[in-house]
Amino acid sequence: MYYFMKKIELEIVALSHSITQTHSYAVVLGEVNGLRRLPIVIGGFEAQAIAVALEKMHPSRPLTHDLMKNFMSAFTIDLQEIIICDLQEGIFYSKLVCVSEHDTVEIDSRTSDALALAVRFGCPIFTYEHILDSAGILMEDSSSKKKKPSTATATVSTTEGGSREDLKALSMDDLTSLLNEVLEQEDYIRAIAIRDEINSRRKTR
Repeated sequence: MYYFMKKIELEIVALSHSITQTHSYAVVLGEVNGLRRLPIVIGGFEAQAIAVALEKMHPSRPLTHDLMKNFMSAFTIDLQEIIICDLQEGIFYSKLVCVSEHDTVEIDSRTSDALALAVRFGCPIFTYEHILDSAGILMEDSSSKKKKPSTATATVSTTEGGSREDLKALSMDDLTSLLNEVLEQEDYIRAIAIRDEINSRRKTR
C-alpha cells in the first residue's frame, strides 16, 4: 500500500540527550520545506553512529554502520533512500531502498540503523503523512529556526524532571504551553513525553 502514498522528505535537524534517563536519546527529523518535527527515541550506540557521521569524524576502526556501507559499496550496491514506513504502538518501522546494477530491493530495518546509514550514503529520508500526523510536532513559523543538516545541527540538549506522572496532573492548555517551552529549549526527549500525553488524551475524548 505504501507505493500509492505521497512521500514527505525529512532531514536530521538535531540529536537530543536526556541526563535523567540513562542512554536515552532522540534523533529529531524536520520536514523539508515544512514546520513539522518528528522526534524518534534511539539508543546510545545508534546516536553515536549518527553523530559521528554528521560530524564527518573518521574512527580508527570502522563502526558497524561504516562496515555495512563499505560492504555495500564493495558489491556496487547503493542506498537510494530510506522510508520510515510505519508506526505501531510507538515503534517506528523503516525500509532501506537498495539499488544495484540489476535490481532494486527493499530491506526492513530499525529506523535508527536506517538513519545512521542514510547519513553515510547522503541519501534522502522519507516518511508518510499519517506518521507525521500521529507522531509529529508542529513548530512555530520562524525562518531563523530553520536549520540545514550539518555538523552544526547535531545539537545536544539535556532535560531534567517531567515524569509522565507529573504530566497527568496538567491541563491540556498547560501541556500545550509546556510543549512550546521545551521545544524552544530543543528538549526533544521531554517533548516526546508531552506529545504522547496530549495525543493520549485526544484519543480518549
